[in-house]
Amino acid sequence: MTLEAGECVALLGANGSGKTTLLRLAAGLLQPDAGEILVSGTPAAAGRPDVGIAFQDSRLLSWRSAARNVALPLELLQGATPAVRASASAALARVNGTELADRAPAELSGGERQRVALARALVREPALLLLDEPFAALDAPTRNRFCDELPELIGGAAALLVTHDVAEALMVADRVLLLRDDGQIAGDWRGLRSLPARDRRAALLAPQGLAQQAELLAAVGGVTLV
Repeated sequence: MTLEAGECVALLGANGSGKTTLLRLAAGLLQPDAGEILVSGTPAAAGRPDVGIAFQDSRLLSWRSAARNVALPLELLQGATPAVRASASAALARVNGTELADRAPAELSGGERQRVALARALVREPALLLLDEPFAALDAPTRNRFCDELPELIGGAAALLVTHDVAEALMVADRVLLLRDDGQIAGDWRGLRSLPARDRRAALLAPQGLAQQAELLAAVGGVTLV
């Protein structure tokens, strides 16, 4: 598969098909036994500043405020400078989380923690954004809000989203790929990201959108539409 600059691709597949493994390979957290994964023309490697990652579990550091959690990737490269603090503030504002800056993770709701985690993934303005079911643990209204907002938040980054949620995949992505149990890509569907935000959910619930969801569900083989 190829992921173009500025494109968001959602990856669906049954449990055990290797979706999270692929994401970890792209992040350089695992090494391939064969073949290669290139990011901007060079091999994937852990800790690259041009790659941002957000997991299902927000993985915030409990002893740091929200703003300092967001700042951490830049602090590791540049130290705790005023410019780093300004970048963290800008990233929080980008996800509508400015008011969370001084709060500890324990004081945040699940949705607020995911906003902070997403801001942390975006703070370095990555060329590649890797999202591993980042909204799976959220309640339905919060998850829907994130789905509505995420296409714009991704901005110009290339993004790879792993999800079990067919509707989420279609709402967020330019393309939806199906990963088979043998690791092969079995299908490629057009997502709704190119539509204006106000039109995406209506398109999802229109007859053609419902038919596309049903087709994807049948292809995946039992993934539950949430």
